[in-house]
Amino acid sequence: MIVIIDFGSQYNQLIARRVRENHVYCQIEAPTVDMAYIRSLNPEGIILSGGPSSIYEKGSPTVNADILNLGVPVLGICYGMQFMAHTLGGVVTHAEKREYGFAELDIHKAEGLFTGVETPTRCWMSHGDSIERLPEDFEITASTSNTPVAAIAHRQKQLYGLQFHPEVEHTVMGKIMLKNFLFQICRCKKSWSMKSFAAESIARIQDTVQDKKVILGLSGGVDSSVTALLIHKAIGKHLTCIFVDNGLLRKNEAQKLKAVFQQHLNINIRFVSAGKQFLTPLAGVTDPEKKRKIIGKVFMDVFEAEAAKIKDADFLAQGTLYPDVIESQSVFGGPSSVIKSHHNVGGLPKKMKLKLVEPLRFLFKDEVRTLGAEIGLPEEMIWRQPFPGPGLAIRVIGEVTPKRLAILREADDLLLEEIKKAGYYKKLWQSFAVLLPIKSVGVMGDQRTYENIVAIRAVTSQDAMTADWAKLPHQLLGAIANNIINQVKGVNRVVYDISSKPPGTIEWE
Repeated sequence: MIVIIDFGSQYNQLIARRVRENHVYCQIEAPTVDMAYIRSLNPEGIILSGGPSSIYEKGSPTVNADILNLGVPVLGICYGMQFMAHTLGGVVTHAEKREYGFAELDIHKAEGLFTGVETPTRCWMSHGDSIERLPEDFEITASTSNTPVAAIAHRQKQLYGLQFHPEVEHTVMGKIMLKNFLFQICRCKKSWSMKSFAAESIARIQDTVQDKKVILGLSGGVDSSVTALLIHKAIGKHLTCIFVDNGLLRKNEAQKLKAVFQQHLNINIRFVSAGKQFLTPLAGVTDPEKKRKIIGKVFMDVFEAEAAKIKDADFLAQGTLYPDVIESQSVFGGPSSVIKSHHNVGGLPKKMKLKLVEPLRFLFKDEVRTLGAEIGLPEEMIWRQPFPGPGLAIRVIGEVTPKRLAILREADDLLLEEIKKAGYYKKLWQSFAVLLPIKSVGVMGDQRTYENIVAIRAVTSQDAMTADWAKLPHQLLGAIANNIINQVKGVNRVVYDISSKPPGTIEWE
């Protein structure tokens, strides 16, 4: 177990991924975390992340200084190193020359973090402050032309600092440095795998739930499906799943999912058709956050009504993932910025009086897919692309109406058909159509048209924290556009979105 303290770096999740890639479990915690809790986790090591703040800036994040005296190795990265140095009596100053981007790192001693690392080697810098004077008994272990103190170490106390980011691909031998920290310095063992996670999760669910009942809102996505199967393996008939058809699903999705669930998942599932209850309050609403909140509220109303029929339920299960928590709640109140709301994150209505069970809360999407395969979820469910909780309502830009939903359903269905036919479905994180709130002039059958525009969105990603637009072949894009324009009444133009995340988001709303 490695604990990562979140000082607000955009690379926090990447640090976590690097640790887990080495089959070592880790958790990201806020700087406000209680030291008693940290001790209870019994970590082999601590990583203090980078962050955008200056150590002397008002309101800059700090963690209890006791974290440096737990008797376990600590690695400070960028701001984390500056915090370490400042806390232990060193001096951090604003650098005369800000260093951002590639730098040549000269390593003084090829040991500790730098065992097996070439010198010089390229690293990725991103800082405006630098260490001017070291704390007592620390030594400089690496430098760059602009940053004399690029790496530090207190070997006796096993405190280490790197001014650059070893977790990013741009730091050529960064993975080796992190491996050295995990295995040479922290003495971690490669004991964490999806097989062990599944066994531990099932045991934890059994211990938590015992003979009580659990309710799960099943969407049909890989997250909720893995959650359902995992909990079912733990408590069997004590789990009841509720599938709410909100009228905002893709073409024939409710029927397809019902068939898959009944065929493959031998668990209690209740299907609720509630399309009108969602569409009525959405009439005239164009603001994306209002849409999300309306859909979230109606979902809870429908869900509560159905859940009330299940007597003596004590727990509600959710397929919440780590990116949901990070983007919605900034890691339990940490300094990372909030991007958008997720209606499955942030607690329950008090009147439900149910306790939460979130077995996937610390997993990334690709890890969830691995877990699904481990516990026997059908492959067609494992590789379903993510679909937002608010459904097509946030892909119909502007007002959501039955007519506009129908246009988008047809366009989206044709897009996915071509994507699958071309063998790109598994290669993409998401691929979908978006109906824009504008019309354009066109010519069809020698007649002028003034009709809707559909945007195609296709991205590649590992965990949705960052994403790049997919470089789909022009021939495929042409086939998709041609089919949509020819077969979907009311559409005369198709465009392709070539925005990455950041600065955009994957969904348009």
